[in-house]
Amino acid sequence: MHKSKTSIGLVEFVALMAMMTSLTAMSIDSMLPALSEIGLDLGLQRPNDSQLVISLLLVGMAVGQMFLGPLSDSIGRKPTVYIGFGLFIIGCLMSMLTTNFQIMLAGRMLQGLGAAAPRVVVVALIRDLYTGREMARVMSFVMAVFILIPVVAPAFGQAILMVAHWRWIFGSFLIIVLFIGIWFAWRQPETLSPDSRTTFSMATIGRAIREAVTHRMVFGYTITIGLVFGAFIGYLNSAQQVFQEQYDLGTLFPLYFALLALSLGCAFIANSRLVMRFGLHEISYLALKSIVALSIVFFGVATITDGHPPLWSLTIYFILTFFGLGILFGNLNALAMKPLGHIAGVGAAVVGSLSTFISLLLGTIIGQCYNATVLPLIGGFAIYSITAILVMRWVESKEPLPQASQ
Repeated sequence: MHKSKTSIGLVEFVALMAMMTSLTAMSIDSMLPALSEIGLDLGLQRPNDSQLVISLLLVGMAVGQMFLGPLSDSIGRKPTVYIGFGLFIIGCLMSMLTTNFQIMLAGRMLQGLGAAAPRVVVVALIRDLYTGREMARVMSFVMAVFILIPVVAPAFGQAILMVAHWRWIFGSFLIIVLFIGIWFAWRQPETLSPDSRTTFSMATIGRAIREAVTHRMVFGYTITIGLVFGAFIGYLNSAQQVFQEQYDLGTLFPLYFALLALSLGCAFIANSRLVMRFGLHEISYLALKSIVALSIVFFGVATITDGHPPLWSLTIYFILTFFGLGILFGNLNALAMKPLGHIAGVGAAVVGSLSTFISLLLGTIIGQCYNATVLPLIGGFAIYSITAILVMRWVESKEPLPQASQ
């Protein structure tokens, strides 16, 4: 039910929330075409080190979610977003102006910290304004718009590189965040009334962390999210080297990346029907088993071709695998959050942070193993997906899922 705390219409609200949510995807995907140039300009000795430009932003995201979610319950939604945007702007300026790679990484971490604010606050804003089916409907609208960002972001970054230096990609981030910030400040009212605010407490965060890591179901599915997302982070870390260098796609890389992003988007849309028919548990197992089978078969194909399978076959593999990932992302989060209804806000922040830390570690391992072949990437998908199935089995061996979830 709509609580009428916003003076803007639904279309404008959805567009604004989608723009805020997309800041993270834009900050990652727009940088992919520039990674090799950044490495050359900043004097990196190992090409794989440029992947840290992606990883450090995600580290900031993981840390930021843990604290900015509870902070928004204490000081309000709008002040938390302003703090986040301020951190993001400082991080952009550091990355844009530096000639030192370590300072670049510090700036990227600050960008991640800042981007965590709109990411967690958007969910809180929608929860403040809508309940039940209307909330699900609005979230679906926001995600439908958000899906477009990974499709266009690499092309956006490539377009800038064709006419300007890579530093202007960060300049474009400054323009985008200032535009969103002004729009948000001008049009979106505060949705958390003073009498609904809670005291920010490290003890509250500590209790949520303790509950998350000691509850078998929460902890198990958080690890599973980390494993699945870890494989995807490995892909993000390696994508530029695989497609622009190994397969020599050059400026066609953004188009290829967009095609694979569309597969994820199709999965998000299809999952809304599939989960109603099969249930969270069954559809998640089916997706994981499909990824395992695809990865084992394609690892054999990649081995036979010395780690350089035909691009058409790699494309088919990724389209099918990413469809499975799109099915898993939302469902695994729902399974992890099921026992945390009494602490939903801080619980979501904790699950998001812990799973992101796990995925960063695992994704970095895949990325750093890149050896001018696709074998580490395909092998990583296979190993992590098999491990995810084993973890799900472990969860259910002592704590079977309720019938409603099965």
